[in-house]
Amino acid sequence: MNHDRYDDDYLADILKKTRTIALLGASPKPERPSYGVMRFLLARGYTVYPVNPGQAGKEILGQRTYATLADVPQPIDMIDVFRAPEYLDGVVDEALALENPPRFIWAQLGVRDDKAAEKGEAGGIEFVMNRCPAIEYPRLIG
Repeated sequence: MNHDRYDDDYLADILKKTRTIALLGASPKPERPSYGVMRFLLARGYTVYPVNPGQAGKEILGQRTYATLADVPQPIDMIDVFRAPEYLDGVVDEALALENPPRFIWAQLGVRDDKAAEKGEAGGIEFVMNRCPAIEYPRLIG
């Protein structure tokens, strides 16, 4: 897939089909983008599992934080990635190793690795990169 541009229908479809999200790189600091996006997603009715090894066992926005994707207690529909681009390939490996891999990986603004996306797509995971669901949701869904 070409990740230079996404059809609005493609993005809206992912947001509509997603119910559970692992937010990778979640932060307990309100000034961090991941915190604001997590708050936004929770307010829209998504189940969000924060993932951050440094915060494991603690709560972010009232949600228990997990060390790894494998620690999340239920299958997830989407991984929302707040990590630098050089980590995206490892995120794909971790996602593909899950008993129930997610349907989608959404890499945040500034996060793009075409080879990682190609690997994930070959494993059946749909990809979005360099976009933010908290920006796309109000634009596409309301």
